[in-house]
Amino acid sequence: MGCERVYSAREIAEGEGARVKRLFPGKEIRDFDPFVLLDEFFVDAGTGFPDHPHRGFEALTYMLEGSFRHKDNMGNDTEVATGGVQKFSAGRGLVHSEMPGEKASVAHGIQLWVNLPRRLKNSAPSYMQVQSERLQVREIDGGYERVIAGDGSEVRFNTEIKYFDVKLKASSEYRSPSVSALNGIIYVYEGSVMIGSRECVRGEGFLFDQVSHVTLRSLSDTKFILVAGMPHGEPIIHKGSYVD
Repeated sequence: MGCERVYSAREIAEGEGARVKRLFPGKEIRDFDPFVLLDEFFVDAGTGFPDHPHRGFEALTYMLEGSFRHKDNMGNDTEVATGGVQKFSAGRGLVHSEMPGEKASVAHGIQLWVNLPRRLKNSAPSYMQVQSERLQVREIDGGYERVIAGDGSEVRFNTEIKYFDVKLKASSEYRSPSVSALNGIIYVYEGSVMIGSRECVRGEGFLFDQVSHVTLRSLSDTKFILVAGMPHGEPIIHKGSYVD
């Protein structure tokens, strides 16, 4: 295996009063081609991310609790509820805001940034939203696997991406769908798992590559995401809200 390490997310403040657990970028790992950033965020009512610009990447926001309202300079103004997805491609540039929904006491979710290949850095920005009921849920031994991207999901990236939200009862075994040739991340947001000889607990991420599948065992009732993407083999130049 070329890469197999566990990293801890660090808590930082972002936006106006928002809190995030950031797995990367950070001191230990700057990026993980094609991935630029992975945050678990907690946004209370009255706080959030007012208008700010982006360019050069795609971002997917997956809601775990509450709701989030997205507004942008393309005219989109939508709200996604628990279990739903907001996804944009910033391309050559967009301005947007992300704030808790009107009835949400807290907006809790995960945001993932994926680098755009250099040939698409100057492409037109775009936005899509998919509510929870339009995402496929598959029963597996000991729990379920929700398909966020890839494997027939209507959520589309300009990079090959597979993204699953997995819930397991304690002492359950899990074998991932095929992730051959992809760089991948397992991020635990509830409970803990054993991946080989490595324990991965809440707020930690396991990074891997050069495997066909990932197998693990839940040590408690557990929830985690598994995301895997095809590396571009291009430099990731991350400058705050821009990825050049």
